Amino acid sequence: MPDLQDGESTEMQGSGSKPYILKNSGGVYSCTCPAWRNQSIAIEKRTCKHLRKLRGDDAEVTRTGGALPQRPAKTAADGVEEASGPPLLLAESWDTATDLTDWWMSEKLDGVRAYWDGKQFLSRQGNIYHAPDWFIEHLPAVPLDGELWIDRKKFQRTVSIVRRQDKSDLWNEVRFLIFDAPAATGGFEDRLAHLKDALAKGSARFARQHAHERCKSLDALRAELARIEALQGEGLMLRQPGSKYIAGRSSTLLKVKTFHDAEAVVMGHLAGAGRHKGRMGALLVRLSDGTDFAIGTGFSDRERENPPAIGATVTFRYQELSDAGVPRFPSWVGVRLDAAVKPAQVPSVHSFIPAPRQQSTISTPSSKPRYFEFIDDASNKFWEVSQSGNSMTTRWGRIGSTGQSKTKTFADEQSAANAVTKLIQAKTDEGYVERDK
Repeated sequence: MPDLQDGESTEMQGSGSKPYILKNSGGVYSCTCPAWRNQSIAIEKRTCKHLRKLRGDDAEVTRTGGALPQRPAKTAADGVEEASGPPLLLAESWDTATDLTDWWMSEKLDGVRAYWDGKQFLSRQGNIYHAPDWFIEHLPAVPLDGELWIDRKKFQRTVSIVRRQDKSDLWNEVRFLIFDAPAATGGFEDRLAHLKDALAKGSARFARQHAHERCKSLDALRAELARIEALQGEGLMLRQPGSKYIAGRSSTLLKVKTFHDAEAVVMGHLAGAGRHKGRMGALLVRLSDGTDFAIGTGFSDRERENPPAIGATVTFRYQELSDAGVPRFPSWVGVRLDAAVKPAQVPSVHSFIPAPRQQSTISTPSSKPRYFEFIDDASNKFWEVSQSGNSMTTRWGRIGSTGQSKTKTFADEQSAANAVTKLIQAKTDEGYVERDK
């Protein structure tokens, strides 16, 4: 895309329904996106991912004098600004067209992104990961960008350990794999050399530099992706040679993953909220093995207003399966037109809100308890819900305790199932993570 001349403007589609307007006024570039508008610096120094995509990272660094895009500060209820997350470089998705030959290639780790600020680990949101002193011993006192990681297919285990606040011995399972040094000067190769020297001097026991190698060709890229995925890895990360470390999303860092397609049967429709109020928010579906989950992204407004019927077979796309066999990051593709709707063959619904204006005569069996945990700087608690006929039982408290319990009876089994679904959705929105007990 060509650069903007003085007085020119262009549109670029963002995550919302309306495109953002990018403009050049006397050499001052602007964008109507929130990220540009909410920066607390002079307007001529502001930039955003849309301007960087339009003009390129190097042009924006030169224009702004090297200033990094700031994250909007969070504001608490009392009006006091709260700390935001660290200035991380975030990846774009590969468009499958860009030639990545000679780029730096590494395995995409299925762990927890962590920013070492020289003293402590921070999450993308700025929360502290309470690592034991023996884990961080001898780490360099400089910013490091990496991943807290155990092994492939161990994401949930990793999360359950690093979000604890007791600095437990469970951290022995974790390693800090470092793939960049944000504060070091120069291009990516210079930062890799700086990182190697810093780690050699410190001899940190639980940290090591993540391996990178040059991508020889697109065929080599696809072969390596297939190899990693055969080992149950998540995918690949590609870094542009000579690229600088810039906070925010950048096309100099690309993630390459294979998405999988699968089919499921529609079990119900979950009402939308916000701009989707009054229409479908998510499809409630079931796999052939009985696994239940929701598909909430990929729909057009028209599809949300006219969702597929209960009993329809639909196709969705996902990245991988969780430990519990649930598709991660499912996205809507479409209805299978060659599969007729057969209500009599629809599996029984046990924890879903039925589609509006449709009657269901399907019985609802009892469900085994579903267990969730919420762990952050101030909380360490669990929540559990189960259904038995037309009764719903919840249990909650601090992790490790028996907690409190409460049972509520409804007019029928379907009403109880609807209540279970609403509560699970609410707890998930609050940040609770489902775990095996």
